[in-house]
Amino acid sequence: MLAVDSSGCFIAASAYEDRLALFSISMYIDSDIIDKRIIYPPENEGDASISRSIQKNSIQGTIWSTCFISQDSCQPSKGHNPVLAILLNRRGEDGNVLLLLGWNIRECAICVISEHTEPGPLAHNIVEVPHCIGFALLFRVGDALLMDLRDPHNPCCLNRTGSNFLPNAVDEHNFVEESCRVHDVDDEGLFNVAACALLELRRDYDPMCIDTENGNVVSAHKHVCSWSWEPEHHKNPRMIFCVDTGEFFMIEISFDTDSLNLSECLYKGLPCKELLWVQGRYLIAVVEMGDGMVLTLENGRLHYTSTIQNIAPILDMSVVDYHDEKHEQMFACCGVAPEGSLRIIRSGISVEKLLRTTPIYQGITGTWTVRMKVIDSYHSFLVLSFVEETRVLSVGLSFTDVTDSIGFQSDVCTLACGLVKDGLLVQIHQNAVRLCLPTEVAHSDGIPLSYPVFTSWSPDNISISLGAVGHDMVVVSTSNPCILFILGIRFLSAYNYEIYEMGHLRFPNELSCISIPQKPFEQKQSSSSINLVNNSHVDAFPVGVDIGKTIVIGTHRPSVEIWSFIPNKGLQILASGMISLTNTMGTAISGCIPQDVRLVSVDRHYLLSGLRNGMLIRFGWPDDSKVSSSELPGYQSLSSTLENTYTAPSGISVSTSFSPHMSEANPCQKTDDSPVNLQLIAIRRIGITPVFLVPLSDSLDADLIALSDRPWLLHTARHSLSYTSISFQPSTHVTPVCSVECPKGVLFVAENSLHLVEMVHSKRLNVQKFHLGGTPRKVLYHSENRLLLVMRTELSNDMYSSDICCVDPLSGLVISSYKLELGETAKSMELVRVGSEQVLVVGTSLSSGPAIMPSGEAESTKGRLIVLCFEHVQNSDSGSITFCSKAGSASQRTSPFCEVVGYATEQLSSSSLCSSPDDTSCDGVKLEETEAWQLRSASSITLQGMVLAICPYLDRYFLASAGNSFFVCSFPTDNPQRMKRLAGGRTRFMITSLTSYFTRIAVGDCRDGILFYSYHEESKKLEHLYSDPSQRLVADCILMDVDTAVVSDRKGSIAVLSSSDRLENNASPECNLTLSSAYYMGDIAMSIRKGSYLYKLPTDDMMNGIDLSHNTIIAGTLLGSIIIFIPISREEHELLAAVQARLVVHPWTAPVLGNDHSDFRSRENPVGVPKILDGDMLTQFLELTSLQQEAILSLPPASLETAKTTSKPHLPSPIPVNQVVQLLERVHYALN
Repeated sequence: MLAVDSSGCFIAASAYEDRLALFSISMYIDSDIIDKRIIYPPENEGDASISRSIQKNSIQGTIWSTCFISQDSCQPSKGHNPVLAILLNRRGEDGNVLLLLGWNIRECAICVISEHTEPGPLAHNIVEVPHCIGFALLFRVGDALLMDLRDPHNPCCLNRTGSNFLPNAVDEHNFVEESCRVHDVDDEGLFNVAACALLELRRDYDPMCIDTENGNVVSAHKHVCSWSWEPEHHKNPRMIFCVDTGEFFMIEISFDTDSLNLSECLYKGLPCKELLWVQGRYLIAVVEMGDGMVLTLENGRLHYTSTIQNIAPILDMSVVDYHDEKHEQMFACCGVAPEGSLRIIRSGISVEKLLRTTPIYQGITGTWTVRMKVIDSYHSFLVLSFVEETRVLSVGLSFTDVTDSIGFQSDVCTLACGLVKDGLLVQIHQNAVRLCLPTEVAHSDGIPLSYPVFTSWSPDNISISLGAVGHDMVVVSTSNPCILFILGIRFLSAYNYEIYEMGHLRFPNELSCISIPQKPFEQKQSSSSINLVNNSHVDAFPVGVDIGKTIVIGTHRPSVEIWSFIPNKGLQILASGMISLTNTMGTAISGCIPQDVRLVSVDRHYLLSGLRNGMLIRFGWPDDSKVSSSELPGYQSLSSTLENTYTAPSGISVSTSFSPHMSEANPCQKTDDSPVNLQLIAIRRIGITPVFLVPLSDSLDADLIALSDRPWLLHTARHSLSYTSISFQPSTHVTPVCSVECPKGVLFVAENSLHLVEMVHSKRLNVQKFHLGGTPRKVLYHSENRLLLVMRTELSNDMYSSDICCVDPLSGLVISSYKLELGETAKSMELVRVGSEQVLVVGTSLSSGPAIMPSGEAESTKGRLIVLCFEHVQNSDSGSITFCSKAGSASQRTSPFCEVVGYATEQLSSSSLCSSPDDTSCDGVKLEETEAWQLRSASSITLQGMVLAICPYLDRYFLASAGNSFFVCSFPTDNPQRMKRLAGGRTRFMITSLTSYFTRIAVGDCRDGILFYSYHEESKKLEHLYSDPSQRLVADCILMDVDTAVVSDRKGSIAVLSSSDRLENNASPECNLTLSSAYYMGDIAMSIRKGSYLYKLPTDDMMNGIDLSHNTIIAGTLLGSIIIFIPISREEHELLAAVQARLVVHPWTAPVLGNDHSDFRSRENPVGVPKILDGDMLTQFLELTSLQQEAILSLPPASLETAKTTSKPHLPSPIPVNQVVQLLERVHYALN
């Protein structure tokens, strides 16, 4: 555990037992460094006198809590010796003792200043009182003490809460005994050893021995489990704390009377692991095995505000292609009783699917949302453009067609539209630019006339090809000849305006896209005091240039350019960048014409352009020190300098109303009369279709949706921009829709339907929750019946505590349940094929008490194998499942959303506009009748031992374990009522996992690791082939093929074991498997499954004829992580290993705390074992600019700690940037 001094000058880190370390911090402007440290007891105890001194003042025992005691504020923070308070439990003692340690910095020594014990209940936490020198709160079971530690030699208690504080206090011995029991989160009664070490108070308590049935001890004795002080400084400090029953209280310390004032219960919820009281009366409550909460303190009470998502622990998961959505997702068993739930986990950013129309909207060419006034917070109109039609819909509870009240020409294809002034809308189509004044029928702020007013402008005998609408300005272009027109709006009289030409400019190349920045850059407020923005780059525009008057264009040259329009002066070119890319073979990449271009601001100004070949490029202003932009080493820029096309009169034709005018002072320009040469700094391929860029708001620092084969979200990251996929199907168009009812709405056009969704990218995970109650242990997806089968334990029912339930994956409703006998607990289950049908085989425990002895051997218990068959009954009308669709119940006769249907993949998410997934309200709209399934017992047998593992084998057998034995079983004559054991095997220790691949069987136990077996059908015997080279407490295992096993252990590691280099005919039980590679996660993976992610882009021809299905490993952990492992070739591994070796040491990408990355990932694994590469570390490389990528890869191998193991002689030096980027792009594209 960790403690920090209130001044920030000292840090204390303690082990669970016997040892702690103190650090002294020196603060500098740029960073803080550790200048001194000391470990107590000293690491070198060779001196006999030192050993005797340590024994006399020993801290040997379990350290329960630590905190610093603040000293006199008149002394400088570095001028005094810190005092550390420790709650310690020595072995053999029932109570805890308060130790005060002093660090004599000058003599570099730690001594025990005093030792104090208060009679009464067990003390478990010591907490410093902020802004009060020398005071601390000592929490005990049933009360709290205010301790005066101003004189550390004579600590004393000033006050204690009354006896009615946390009633039902007990003596310390009973509390110690119950504290050793932690929640059973494992199938066979094992638990996290590290967590137990903190609470282990008795020598004879073995962490492997826990009573499964009583793992969740509900104690009637309350104690404080979390707390947080009020952030504001007051005379009387206040704290909110939570007790283990989920009750929240507030305690106030009054130093005038040295009293503790305790409030009534403020809120009743779940017990919290951590509390954080933040400014603004908000309290963040983190629950260890369930969703947390955000609470608000109002009128002396806490009120629920929102949920903090937490999917830990993940006890099991099933990976499926659910309902043919063409991408995998996971059904996971998460949480523990009473908050157990089933979660649907998908990759990408979550969206709430609100509305969907029927697929009747063929031929949509564009979508836009428009406000009625510039200052409006919400959109007023949705414009849909078709091949030969335009429709305008009002935005609100219902989308109503108001085309006739807007003034838009309805029989043309709209190229662009927007708000040019308050109340003035512009429509651009092939023949004209149309200015419209909507009526009050369309909007309350419209003109009070019965028909809209409009006027038009057209170029002479030329068709318009592109357009954009800005504030007080409209820009259109033509193709042949290529002319850019700048149009203005002039007021004539009431409701009478005209469009006039302010000038035009002829270009030598046809334009491919135009955009006008709507609002100037506004720096977002950050909650951090650390300024990560380089202010020298934020203002890259010339002085006096209005960003709102700039025009960003893409040309067929191809190039991107930024122009500025100054009234009465004309156009001036500010910056330009050429686009000419080559691939790794040196040939030019085709299709580099810009499809869309946007000016954005993150840490500085960038120019983003989506190309027609599916690539996304980013330009930036060069540094002042650079004369010309550098050539990129990967996608090589063939020409990074701008030809004098626009500086010479012969290069372009200039309208007589214009004169080329350049800014007088621009530090980014090389000269006063030439544009800035933009630097191509980043290139990403996100698909193979043209990339469209759609900002989610009008400001330059808004997040963008990049639409290609799939939608991506571009948002701020550690190194400027990050790319995250949006969990939605491929779409052709997208536009933000902001309304009162749905402020974060987004409208996608996909499969000829309109889809209204709400972006919830503020959520950490893309997860949908089905609350089930109890603790869900196992989940299976029955594809034939499209059912989820969930095994639950710890149910609050007097008749049974465990069952197998059938869950509807659409709504999360429990359709039916098979209840086990009283006292019987389900431990495992698996679908097994019997003839042409499938049955569910369930393994149970009939015994209470632990499953495993402290030695790892199986306890003497009993279990059952139960065979369950599926049978269905047709739902009656009264019992049919009802789905909800409140949305659009208002008048929608002319709305495209009148044909709303519910989405099959979201739990009632279409029940109301902007409803949450947990909203189960319904207006009675029925979908088709469904069939209800139930489970029926066909047969069962009793075995000697708990049945912890079951798996199918060769499509006609199944394997089942019982204690340290396992059996090959079958159903003769394909009759599920006749179950027969054909052969059996035995291991030395308790079997925890079984898996098979073709003829290979892998058995995992709690001590000997993974054992390979083979079954001989002729002789009906099992043969032991290979053994694990290391002792391993197996959590889960899966076979990739007959020779390769991937196994997770309970110390937080993943390992790949192989027998491919050994001959089976020479095998013996002593033959060891080869440890091929390993990866230390620091988290226990309880469930490992296969996936089928492909890390190749659609453009890769090399994938033809190669089957990579189910080549990916997906692991779910106790801390709620989803970790994906993908295989790569040896050459790719060598390349990325060299990249990782540079990333882990470079300041831009190294671990923030300065830890040794290689040492961490190698823990619990033998020296010299090849390591699995760290994807989180490598992904940072894609967030860097090209110059930063080149700088990292140019690090000399001699400067790398891992150069001997990762740098191969045949790797080029420096490593080519483009080769690394393209490989990482494939991985990132597939996993997102």
